[in-house]
Amino acid sequence: MGGFDLFKRVMVAVVCIPLIFVVFYLLPPVWLPITVSLLSMIAVHEVLWSTGFVKNGYISSLSIVLAGLVPFWVYIGQGMRSALVGIFFYFLLIFLVAISSHYTVTLEKMGGSFFFAMLIPYFLSTFVRLNGLEKGGYLILIPLVAAFASDSFALFAGMAFGKHKLAPELSPKKTVEGSVGGLVGAVALCIIYGVVLHVAFKQEVSYIRFALYGFLGSIVSQIGDLSFSYIKRQYGLKDFGNIFPGHGGVLDRFDSVIFCAPLMEILIRWFPAVF
Repeated sequence: MGGFDLFKRVMVAVVCIPLIFVVFYLLPPVWLPITVSLLSMIAVHEVLWSTGFVKNGYISSLSIVLAGLVPFWVYIGQGMRSALVGIFFYFLLIFLVAISSHYTVTLEKMGGSFFFAMLIPYFLSTFVRLNGLEKGGYLILIPLVAAFASDSFALFAGMAFGKHKLAPELSPKKTVEGSVGGLVGAVALCIIYGVVLHVAFKQEVSYIRFALYGFLGSIVSQIGDLSFSYIKRQYGLKDFGNIFPGHGGVLDRFDSVIFCAPLMEILIRWFPAVF
Protein backbone atom coordinates (compact mmCIF):
# COMPACT_ATOMS: atom_id res chain seq x y z
CA MET A 1 0.00 0.00 0.00
CA GLY A 2 1.33 3.40 -1.00
CA GLY A 3 1.82 6.26 1.40
CA PHE A 4 -0.97 8.30 -0.20
CA ASP A 5 -3.47 5.45 0.18
CA LEU A 6 -2.50 5.12 3.83
CA PHE A 7 -2.96 8.88 4.27
CA LYS A 8 -6.46 8.67 2.79
CA ARG A 9 -7.34 5.81 5.13
CA VAL A 10 -6.19 7.82 8.14
CA MET A 11 -8.12 10.91 7.04
CA VAL A 12 -11.32 8.86 6.63
CA ALA A 13 -10.85 7.60 10.19
CA VAL A 14 -10.27 11.15 11.45
CA VAL A 15 -13.57 12.25 9.91
CA CYS A 16 -15.68 9.16 10.56
CA ILE A 17 -14.80 8.38 14.18
CA PRO A 18 -16.22 11.68 15.51
CA LEU A 19 -19.34 11.13 13.35
CA ILE A 20 -19.82 7.70 14.93
CA PHE A 21 -19.73 9.24 18.41
CA VAL A 22 -22.19 11.94 17.35
CA VAL A 23 -24.68 9.34 16.06
CA PHE A 24 -24.20 7.04 19.06
CA TYR A 25 -24.26 9.59 21.87
CA LEU A 26 -25.36 13.09 20.80
CA LEU A 27 -28.20 12.74 18.30
CA PRO A 28 -31.71 11.49 19.24
CA PRO A 29 -31.91 7.65 19.32
CA VAL A 30 -33.88 7.45 16.05
CA TRP A 31 -30.79 8.62 14.17
CA LEU A 32 -29.11 5.29 14.84
CA PRO A 33 -31.55 3.19 12.76
CA ILE A 34 -31.59 5.98 10.17
CA THR A 35 -27.80 5.72 9.85
CA VAL A 36 -27.84 1.91 9.74
CA SER A 37 -30.63 2.06 7.15
CA LEU A 38 -28.67 4.39 4.87
CA LEU A 39 -25.49 2.31 5.14
CA SER A 40 -27.46 -0.87 4.46
CA MET A 41 -29.15 0.54 1.36
CA ILE A 42 -25.83 1.72 -0.05
CA ALA A 43 -24.23 -1.66 0.72
CA VAL A 44 -27.02 -3.62 -0.99
CA HIS A 45 -26.83 -1.32 -4.01
CA GLU A 46 -23.07 -1.88 -4.15
CA VAL A 47 -23.19 -5.66 -4.02
CA LEU A 48 -26.03 -5.97 -6.55
CA TRP A 49 -24.86 -3.42 -9.11
CA SER A 50 -21.07 -3.51 -8.89
CA THR A 51 -21.08 -7.27 -9.43
CA GLY A 52 -23.69 -7.10 -12.16
CA PHE A 53 -25.53 -9.85 -10.28
CA VAL A 54 -28.86 -8.03 -10.73
CA LYS A 55 -29.32 -5.80 -13.75
CA ASN A 56 -33.08 -5.43 -13.33
CA GLY A 57 -33.76 -2.01 -11.83
CA TYR A 58 -37.05 -3.08 -10.23
CA ILE A 59 -35.50 -6.03 -8.39
CA SER A 60 -32.59 -3.89 -7.23
CA SER A 61 -34.87 -1.06 -6.07
CA LEU A 62 -37.17 -3.40 -4.16
CA SER A 63 -34.18 -5.02 -2.43
CA ILE A 64 -32.67 -1.65 -1.50
CA VAL A 65 -35.99 -0.50 -0.01
CA LEU A 66 -36.30 -3.76 1.95
CA ALA A 67 -32.78 -3.29 3.31
CA GLY A 68 -33.69 0.22 4.41
CA LEU A 69 -36.76 -0.98 6.32
CA VAL A 70 -35.09 -3.74 8.36
CA PRO A 71 -33.29 -1.46 10.88
CA PHE A 72 -36.58 0.33 11.64
CA TRP A 73 -38.33 -3.00 12.26
CA VAL A 74 -35.59 -3.77 14.76
CA TYR A 75 -35.86 -0.28 16.29
CA ILE A 76 -39.62 -0.28 16.86
CA GLY A 77 -39.49 -3.80 18.28
CA GLN A 78 -43.13 -4.67 17.65
CA GLY A 79 -42.63 -8.30 16.78
CA MET A 80 -43.19 -9.46 13.24
CA ARG A 81 -46.26 -7.47 12.14
CA SER A 82 -44.52 -4.74 10.19
CA ALA A 83 -41.87 -7.17 8.96
CA LEU A 84 -44.56 -9.57 7.75
CA VAL A 85 -46.25 -6.81 5.75
CA GLY A 86 -42.96 -5.60 4.25
CA ILE A 87 -41.63 -9.02 3.31
CA PHE A 88 -45.02 -10.10 1.90
CA PHE A 89 -45.19 -7.15 -0.46
CA TYR A 90 -41.51 -7.58 -1.36
CA PHE A 91 -42.11 -11.15 -2.53
CA LEU A 92 -45.40 -10.27 -4.20
CA LEU A 93 -43.80 -7.48 -6.22
CA ILE A 94 -40.57 -9.33 -6.97
CA PHE A 95 -42.49 -12.27 -8.44
CA LEU A 96 -44.68 -9.94 -10.46
CA VAL A 97 -41.49 -8.46 -11.92
CA ALA A 98 -40.15 -11.97 -12.59
CA ILE A 99 -43.39 -13.09 -14.26
CA SER A 100 -43.28 -10.11 -16.61
CA SER A 101 -39.56 -10.45 -17.35
CA HIS A 102 -39.82 -13.31 -19.87
CA TYR A 103 -37.54 -15.52 -17.75
CA THR A 104 -34.69 -12.99 -17.56
CA VAL A 105 -35.15 -12.72 -13.77
CA THR A 106 -34.13 -16.11 -12.42
CA LEU A 107 -34.78 -17.70 -9.04
CA GLU A 108 -31.05 -17.40 -8.33
CA LYS A 109 -31.18 -13.63 -8.75
CA MET A 110 -34.34 -13.27 -6.67
CA GLY A 111 -32.87 -15.41 -3.88
CA GLY A 112 -29.52 -13.63 -3.94
CA SER A 113 -31.19 -10.23 -3.81
CA PHE A 114 -33.30 -11.22 -0.80
CA PHE A 115 -30.27 -12.77 0.90
CA PHE A 116 -28.25 -9.56 0.81
CA ALA A 117 -31.27 -7.32 1.47
CA MET A 118 -31.92 -9.12 4.76
CA LEU A 119 -28.48 -10.27 5.93
CA ILE A 120 -26.61 -6.97 5.66
CA PRO A 121 -29.13 -4.71 7.46
CA TYR A 122 -30.08 -7.30 10.09
CA PHE A 123 -26.45 -7.87 11.07
CA LEU A 124 -25.70 -4.13 11.07
CA SER A 125 -28.81 -3.60 13.20
CA THR A 126 -26.81 -5.17 16.02
CA PHE A 127 -25.98 -1.59 16.99
CA VAL A 128 -29.68 -0.75 17.29
CA ARG A 129 -30.29 -3.80 19.48
CA LEU A 130 -27.26 -3.20 21.67
CA ASN A 131 -28.24 0.42 22.19
CA GLY A 132 -31.55 -0.76 23.64
CA LEU A 133 -29.89 -2.92 26.29
CA GLU A 134 -29.08 -1.87 29.82
CA LYS A 135 -25.64 -0.21 29.68
CA GLY A 136 -26.10 -0.04 25.92
CA GLY A 137 -24.01 3.11 25.75
CA TYR A 138 -20.99 1.11 26.89
CA LEU A 139 -21.76 -1.99 24.83
CA ILE A 140 -22.47 -0.41 21.45
CA LEU A 141 -18.80 0.34 20.75
CA ILE A 142 -17.55 -3.20 21.36
CA PRO A 143 -18.18 -4.54 17.81
CA LEU A 144 -16.37 -1.54 16.32
CA VAL A 145 -13.46 -1.83 18.75
CA ALA A 146 -12.98 -5.52 17.92
CA ALA A 147 -13.47 -5.24 14.15
CA PHE A 148 -11.58 -2.00 13.49
CA ALA A 149 -8.73 -2.97 15.83
CA SER A 150 -8.38 -6.25 13.97
CA ASP A 151 -8.41 -4.47 10.59
CA SER A 152 -5.94 -1.77 11.62
CA PHE A 153 -3.42 -3.98 13.40
CA ALA A 154 -3.59 -6.54 10.59
CA LEU A 155 -2.80 -3.78 8.10
CA PHE A 156 0.18 -2.39 9.99
CA ALA A 157 1.54 -5.79 11.05
CA GLY A 158 1.28 -6.99 7.46
CA MET A 159 3.10 -3.91 6.18
CA ALA A 160 5.86 -4.30 8.76
CA PHE A 161 6.35 -8.06 8.98
CA GLY A 162 4.26 -9.71 6.26
CA LYS A 163 6.04 -12.47 4.34
CA HIS A 164 3.71 -15.45 4.12
CA LYS A 165 0.53 -15.06 2.07
CA LEU A 166 -2.70 -15.87 3.90
CA ALA A 167 -5.10 -16.35 0.96
CA PRO A 168 -3.35 -15.15 -2.20
CA GLU A 169 -6.17 -16.20 -4.52
CA LEU A 170 -8.65 -14.00 -2.60
CA SER A 171 -6.59 -11.15 -1.19
CA PRO A 172 -2.98 -11.04 -2.39
CA LYS A 173 -1.89 -8.43 0.17
CA LYS A 174 -3.09 -10.30 3.26
CA THR A 175 -0.43 -12.22 5.16
CA VAL A 176 -0.28 -14.67 8.03
CA GLU A 177 1.77 -12.16 10.02
CA GLY A 178 -0.87 -9.51 9.43
CA SER A 179 -3.59 -11.90 10.54
CA VAL A 180 -1.75 -12.66 13.78
CA GLY A 181 -1.16 -8.93 14.31
CA GLY A 182 -4.89 -8.28 13.90
CA LEU A 183 -5.69 -10.99 16.41
CA VAL A 184 -3.25 -9.63 19.00
CA GLY A 185 -4.35 -6.04 18.39
CA ALA A 186 -8.05 -6.84 18.78
CA VAL A 187 -7.46 -8.68 22.05
CA ALA A 188 -5.31 -5.83 23.37
CA LEU A 189 -7.76 -3.08 22.36
CA CYS A 190 -10.74 -4.92 23.81
CA ILE A 191 -8.92 -5.33 27.13
CA ILE A 192 -7.95 -1.64 27.07
CA TYR A 193 -11.60 -0.77 26.41
CA GLY A 194 -12.50 -2.80 29.49
CA VAL A 195 -9.89 -0.89 31.50
CA VAL A 196 -11.38 2.40 30.37
CA LEU A 197 -14.88 1.31 31.38
CA HIS A 198 -13.61 0.18 34.79
CA VAL A 199 -11.34 3.11 35.60
CA ALA A 200 -13.14 6.03 33.96
CA PHE A 201 -16.76 4.92 34.21
CA LYS A 202 -16.61 2.72 37.35
CA GLN A 203 -18.06 -0.34 35.63
CA GLU A 204 -17.47 -3.88 36.83
CA VAL A 205 -15.90 -5.77 33.96
CA SER A 206 -14.34 -9.13 33.12
CA TYR A 207 -11.01 -8.70 31.35
CA ILE A 208 -10.96 -12.38 30.39
CA ARG A 209 -14.26 -11.98 28.58
CA PHE A 210 -13.08 -8.81 26.89
CA ALA A 211 -10.05 -10.75 25.69
CA LEU A 212 -12.44 -13.44 24.39
CA TYR A 213 -14.41 -10.75 22.55
CA GLY A 214 -11.24 -9.54 20.87
CA PHE A 215 -10.01 -13.02 19.99
CA LEU A 216 -13.25 -14.31 18.48
CA GLY A 217 -14.12 -10.91 17.04
CA SER A 218 -10.85 -10.76 15.12
CA ILE A 219 -11.33 -14.27 13.74
CA VAL A 220 -14.82 -13.58 12.36
CA SER A 221 -13.78 -10.10 11.19
CA GLN A 222 -11.06 -11.65 9.06
CA ILE A 223 -13.48 -14.28 7.79
CA GLY A 224 -15.88 -11.47 6.87
CA ASP A 225 -13.14 -9.64 5.02
CA LEU A 226 -12.18 -12.76 3.08
CA SER A 227 -15.83 -13.62 2.41
CA PHE A 228 -16.51 -10.35 0.64
CA SER A 229 -13.12 -10.62 -1.09
CA TYR A 230 -14.39 -13.96 -2.40
CA ILE A 231 -17.36 -12.16 -3.97
CA LYS A 232 -15.14 -9.45 -5.44
CA ARG A 233 -12.72 -11.93 -6.98
CA GLN A 234 -15.58 -13.98 -8.39
CA TYR A 235 -16.77 -10.90 -10.29
CA GLY A 236 -13.35 -9.38 -11.00
CA LEU A 237 -13.75 -6.34 -8.72
CA LYS A 238 -11.15 -4.41 -6.78
CA ASP A 239 -13.69 -2.54 -4.62
CA PHE A 240 -17.46 -2.51 -4.27
CA GLY A 241 -17.54 1.30 -4.42
CA ASN A 242 -15.57 4.46 -3.75
CA ILE A 243 -17.55 6.33 -1.10
CA PHE A 244 -14.65 6.10 1.40
CA PRO A 245 -11.33 7.25 -0.12
CA GLY A 246 -8.62 4.67 0.46
CA HIS A 247 -11.15 2.09 1.64
CA GLY A 248 -13.64 1.70 -1.20
CA GLY A 249 -17.37 1.35 -0.67
CA VAL A 250 -19.51 0.73 2.39
CA LEU A 251 -19.02 -3.02 2.02
CA ASP A 252 -15.26 -2.62 1.68
CA ARG A 253 -15.16 -0.70 4.96
CA PHE A 254 -17.81 -2.62 6.92
CA ASP A 255 -17.29 -6.18 5.64
CA SER A 256 -15.57 -7.19 8.87
CA VAL A 257 -18.16 -5.39 11.01
CA ILE A 258 -21.04 -7.21 9.27
CA PHE A 259 -19.60 -10.50 10.54
CA CYS A 260 -18.21 -9.28 13.86
CA ALA A 261 -21.21 -7.31 15.14
CA PRO A 262 -23.73 -10.18 15.49
CA LEU A 263 -21.13 -12.40 17.16
CA MET A 264 -20.38 -9.64 19.67
CA GLU A 265 -24.11 -9.33 20.37
CA ILE A 266 -24.33 -13.07 21.03
CA LEU A 267 -21.35 -12.94 23.41
CA ILE A 268 -22.61 -9.80 25.16
CA ARG A 269 -25.98 -11.45 25.82
CA TRP A 270 -24.68 -14.88 26.85
CA PHE A 271 -21.25 -14.02 28.29
CA PRO A 272 -21.46 -10.38 29.44
CA ALA A 273 -18.17 -8.63 30.14
CA VAL A 274 -19.81 -5.55 31.71
CA PHE A 275 -21.83 -6.17 34.87
